[in-house]
Amino acid sequence: MTVALTERTEAVAHLKFARMGPRKLRRVADAIRGKSVREALVLLKFSGVFAAEPIEKLLKSAVANAENNHDMSSDGLYVTRITVDGGPGGGFTKRLDPRAQGRAAFKRKRLAHVTIAVGPQPPKRQPKQRSGAAIGLKTRAQRQAQVAGGRKKSSGGAAAPRRKKQAAAAAGA
Repeated sequence: MTVALTERTEAVAHLKFARMGPRKLRRVADAIRGKSVREALVLLKFSGVFAAEPIEKLLKSAVANAENNHDMSSDGLYVTRITVDGGPGGGFTKRLDPRAQGRAAFKRKRLAHVTIAVGPQPPKRQPKQRSGAAIGLKTRAQRQAQVAGGRKKSSGGAAAPRRKKQAAAAAGA
């Protein structure tokens, strides 16, 4: 019986029973999949998404595992794999919510399991772009365009009272 010793190509970290819905965590996971660890940490640190905090801690744990357990340098690591799965028991714990006329309804508090793997090489194939809300950082030009778009909407709201006055004048005449 021969045992082949192979060098690890990935370091893995798991987060189990995260008290957050898997859909919220998947949105963040899709944003950092395939990126370098440094870029992913910056993205997670400065995104305003609530689900970014547990994934940031998990990514730091995976990097620490790579350094301490597998003798990898933290400088050139990439997020090679990240998965978000539903938790146990149908994926949620039940809480009662009082309703009208003495009834009760169940709130479903979802749980999730997250797994992150980091490695020295980027993934072989780039992750496909997924639809949905992104958590990416906006550039200065994007923020200015968003502010300018908001100003146009507010000036359009001033025209509505004139229409009401014209309609009242036409009805009175």
